[in-house]
Amino acid sequence: MAICQARAWLSRGLTTLSSHPSLRVCVVGSGPAGFYTAEKMIKAHEGAFVDIIDRLPTPFGLVRSGVAPDHPETKIVTNQFSRVAQHERCSFYGNVTLGSAVTLSELRELYDVVVLAYGAESDRALGIPGEDLSGIHSAREFVWWYNGHPDYRNLNPDLKSTDTAFILGQGNVALDVARILLRPTAELATTDIADHALTALEQSSIRKVFLIGRRGPVQAACTAKELREVLGIKNLHIHINQTDLEKNQEDEEELKNNRIRRRIYDLLSKEAASGPSVPTSGQHELHFIFFRKPERFLDSLDRIGHVTAVQFEKTVLKAVGPGKQIAVGTGQFEELESGLVLKSIGYKSVPVDGLPFDQQKGLVPNVGGRVLSDASRDPTMLQKGLYVCGWLKRGPTGIIATNLYCAEETVGSILEDLQQGAIGSTSSIVKKPGREGLLQLLSDRNIEFVPFSRWQKIDAEERSLGSLRNKPREKLTTWEDLMKVAKE
Repeated sequence: MAICQARAWLSRGLTTLSSHPSLRVCVVGSGPAGFYTAEKMIKAHEGAFVDIIDRLPTPFGLVRSGVAPDHPETKIVTNQFSRVAQHERCSFYGNVTLGSAVTLSELRELYDVVVLAYGAESDRALGIPGEDLSGIHSAREFVWWYNGHPDYRNLNPDLKSTDTAFILGQGNVALDVARILLRPTAELATTDIADHALTALEQSSIRKVFLIGRRGPVQAACTAKELREVLGIKNLHIHINQTDLEKNQEDEEELKNNRIRRRIYDLLSKEAASGPSVPTSGQHELHFIFFRKPERFLDSLDRIGHVTAVQFEKTVLKAVGPGKQIAVGTGQFEELESGLVLKSIGYKSVPVDGLPFDQQKGLVPNVGGRVLSDASRDPTMLQKGLYVCGWLKRGPTGIIATNLYCAEETVGSILEDLQQGAIGSTSSIVKKPGREGLLQLLSDRNIEFVPFSRWQKIDAEERSLGSLRNKPREKLTTWEDLMKVAKE
């Protein structure tokens, strides 16, 4: 469904659907996609009762565990999400895992509508030799480590044994990781970065960070805002090879038709022209490396099982369509040494039992958020009452606000299906148990869920601990600590 169509349904939802009986909705995942879906659903249907479940005891998804600690302005959206969670027709239940605490089929029996918005909790793989060596992590793992995600409290990346870190990828997450590695720790100390990560960064030996991409500066996947921020780090030497900035005819066409890419290219060009050719004593270094494709990870006799270098193949661009170029290998190889490699090549969603899943694309086959029965994308093969939103729906792309438009479309589809009688019931006799059924099931299974009121205890404790150290919060980073405070 087009966004404008969805907005039309949303704008007339309250008046059109007020005659319908209570609609019981379960949203799985409490990140931006989940909360925006709940908010739109509550506003559009005055009989909608929305329950949000999440496997973590803490809400807000990647706003809490993905947004960089030095981007506090981005996290203000949690105030809006908190108001949604405290709405009289909305409830949050943390520490409820889809698949073990409750299955998808059970949720579909309990609720008129189930919206899956649990995002992407895995990573794409390069599929090259040596990828399982120690010292190699995904950017997601590293981000969750420094943001205090309880699953990665003990990641312990080795920041002491090497002075060089490779980051494979040049998107916003890659730039976030580079910034955290290079920014003065005195600046990070006043953010909500996890204490264990701050300590490790204070003791870090990393002095050089390489941002490595398969294509050229014209195709860099970051935004101008993120690029300006990393270029603006104090006392940082930045190296960009001037020859990498040379443009072909297709590059010129891409820059002509894409203002964002033009800004990024101009920023890189300006930096390459203005900076000194060699770093001064004591400077940290950021190197932008283009036209390199990783081929294999190498270990050494000194540290068997630990990465010590990466073999790269040099690439060139090949046009495959109007305004589109891909990187192809040249058959020329080089080895560059590093004892820490962070792969920022994309997040990946994971399926659950009973959910159609397109393994190749890493998303749930859907039309306008309506889940299809299989990956064939036959619009007549719909899963009644089952919807998706966020990264599960469109893939791991976009910013937080992208989920707002994504939620508008999904909720628009729900309202249309409800109006046409495809979901819900106008009978006062046939009602699904909804929240009552969920709570009974969790009680029967001794699942210790965390309602929003208990999250507020965690929130208050973290803020209190943070105030003692001039930080906005000191995150609790273990499951045990989170659940202990939640129960107090």
